[in-house]
Amino acid sequence: MGNPITQLEQITLNTKSKSFLKEISRWTFFFAILGFISIAFLLIGAILIGTLYAPMINMFAGQQGLPSIGLSLAIIYFMSALLYVFPVWYLFKFSRKMKLALATKNDETLTEAFEMLKSHFKFIGVLTIILISLYLLLIVFSLVAGSLI
Repeated sequence: MGNPITQLEQITLNTKSKSFLKEISRWTFFFAILGFISIAFLLIGAILIGTLYAPMINMFAGQQGLPSIGLSLAIIYFMSALLYVFPVWYLFKFSRKMKLALATKNDETLTEAFEMLKSHFKFIGVLTIILISLYLLLIVFSLVAGSLI
């Protein structure tokens, strides 16, 4: 019996697998385009909140006894857009490279496509772990602060 790694190097894609990968590349392209549109909306929102809406937001915040938050919201929107660029770009590159790999039957391009997909999910995974950790810290902080009152 051969080494499992050697067996994986000899894998071949049948017609059904290729059609699945072609359909996946179409869907990932669709989601990447939606992601780029979302990034554009986030950037537009950051600009609008930072310029036009900041005085109004700050006025309402001041009435509630809160500090001015217009600039803070604009920065959060802008940082969210920047953070979102990487996974969307990886998804876009995957879809383009997968389509090219299937059209040209190039193993190197196929490998690059899967590398982009790996990078996409790795980025999303790390971001998810960070966000869950922040939520847990927020919950603990809220419980501690709530018990002090």
